[in-house]
Amino acid sequence: MKEDNRNLLLAITLSVVVLLGWQFFYAVPQMDKQKQVAQQTQQTQQAQGQSTPAGSPSVPGQPGAVLPAALPATPAVETREQALARSPRIKIDTPKIAGSISLTGARVDDVSLKAYRETVDPNSPIIVLLSPLGGPNAYYSDFGWVAAPGTNVPLPNATTVWSADAQVLRAGTPLTLSWDNGQGLLFKRAISVDDNAMFTIRDEVENKGGAPVSLFPYGQVVRHGRPTTLGYYVLHEGLIGYLGDHGLQEFTYDHVDKEPLLSPGTNGRVWKDALGGFVGITDKYWAASVVPDQARKYEGRFSSVQTGSARTYQADFLAEAVTIAPGATVASNSKLFAGAKEVAAVNGYERNLGIKRFDLLIDWGWFYFITKPMFFLLDWIYKHVGNFGVAILIVTLLLKGVFFPLASKSYASMAKMKAVQPEMVAIRERYADDKMKQQQALMELYKTQKINPLAGCWPVLVQIPVFFALYKILFITIEMRHAPFFGWIHDLAAPDPTNVFGWLPLGLTAFLHIGIWPIIMGITMFVQMKMNPEPPDPVQKMMFTWMPVFFTFLLGSFPAGLVIYWSWNNLLSVTQQGFIMRKHGVKIELFDNLKGMFSKKPATTEVVPAPGKPANTNKK
Repeated sequence: MKEDNRNLLLAITLSVVVLLGWQFFYAVPQMDKQKQVAQQTQQTQQAQGQSTPAGSPSVPGQPGAVLPAALPATPAVETREQALARSPRIKIDTPKIAGSISLTGARVDDVSLKAYRETVDPNSPIIVLLSPLGGPNAYYSDFGWVAAPGTNVPLPNATTVWSADAQVLRAGTPLTLSWDNGQGLLFKRAISVDDNAMFTIRDEVENKGGAPVSLFPYGQVVRHGRPTTLGYYVLHEGLIGYLGDHGLQEFTYDHVDKEPLLSPGTNGRVWKDALGGFVGITDKYWAASVVPDQARKYEGRFSSVQTGSARTYQADFLAEAVTIAPGATVASNSKLFAGAKEVAAVNGYERNLGIKRFDLLIDWGWFYFITKPMFFLLDWIYKHVGNFGVAILIVTLLLKGVFFPLASKSYASMAKMKAVQPEMVAIRERYADDKMKQQQALMELYKTQKINPLAGCWPVLVQIPVFFALYKILFITIEMRHAPFFGWIHDLAAPDPTNVFGWLPLGLTAFLHIGIWPIIMGITMFVQMKMNPEPPDPVQKMMFTWMPVFFTFLLGSFPAGLVIYWSWNNLLSVTQQGFIMRKHGVKIELFDNLKGMFSKKPATTEVVPAPGKPANTNKK
């Protein structure tokens, strides 16, 4: 075996060993560790009752302005239901969400999503997004007012019990909460919700006293404890906001923990004089975000504070002060989104409610100019065919049509390469001991015959951004979540559930998970590779032979929709390539290449003699 081939086989072997070793010794233990940490955090939160939120003292830019004081300690509660029962509540009932609003503190702290379940099983529990303080995984939002410096004004806080003029909040039917501070200020909060998941909050203050009062409106989303995240580079999970001229800001939980101190014990970041936008906390498919008045400047903040052995995360805004003259009433308008990040709904809120760049709540990524149009095309086709998998096949077919001219030129160039292959072999034999002259002669041949040796790579290179865009769509958009295809594929956003290595011991199947569709993809890729002439260089030949195997394992854990796309794309490429090669009169090498894999190599090698020397045959 040649030294180059030995090195290549060694490199492939080491790569496989590293890949499997990483999965076995790092990836699987990390997943187990994250589950253990999440369980421990939940137990700690239950034991401590999650007594303090991330409300911190002073915020830069508003001298002396203070965000809401820390919530008082609450008794340990074992279940979410018991935490909900501790406070009088207003029921929420809309077509998309169910839950309640706590009259103690007027917090929106109980939201479940009717349309989404935890698994593909239609009887599995519905998704719970927001949860009350005192129960596991507390996650809630509240709004209100804070006093100007030096002002001693009783304001509604976390312990305030509001009165309500209705018992149920339904879509299109607002209700009003009220509270009198007993010193001349009457607070009213009108709450309405639409058919999806957008709450509109209108806070009014009526001054019945004899002196003016200055107050700062605020809104916040608070999450107790760090949730379990997927940890993928292509997906943002954590604190997010679009803060006017400051642009899009995305902070992971780790990132905000490492930010400089805002105040003793509180890490985070503040953006001053923002105008328009939103702040909140996002998961893969769900989000809770508060939206300030788009016409008023505010300060946005992300922060985290240690509460016992866990941390509490907060995204909030503090708007400019308003002054309420005696006998006057002022209002502050804000919104809360607490629901699934459906593309149509999110875009509709940006367009109809004028929320600046609210579409960025969905992580479209750097290639958004490809990702978003491709999603809209997929979604449009899906609405006509009723199956996202079929929509993916149709979009792939359309893309093949768009790139057909480029593919035709590439395959034509490959046909020229095939025609001059005997000359290429002769050059390599003539300059077998001089790689420099060999390359020079080959480049001269390419120039004379007007051949671009890299032209055959263009079809693959063009696919890369399209592949990545489709990967993003399948990974981030909730429309693809639990979308079925045919047969055993019940969720295009999840890996193929079958496993050809399922007969192996459980410890091995944890990282050797290769389904039927990844194998189909590998076979179609192998056939596509063998359609072309075998590379004369043995190292390249070995690489092209093993590449389908490598991609089969690589895509084994990818979303099934992506693997189906790649398989279908390969099949179309084979058909397209065969048509173009026949058109140019080029022999299709598929069957000869397959035969060559099993044929024995000749026992002798002819060596081209140097000028002036007799020919010689070396036996091997």
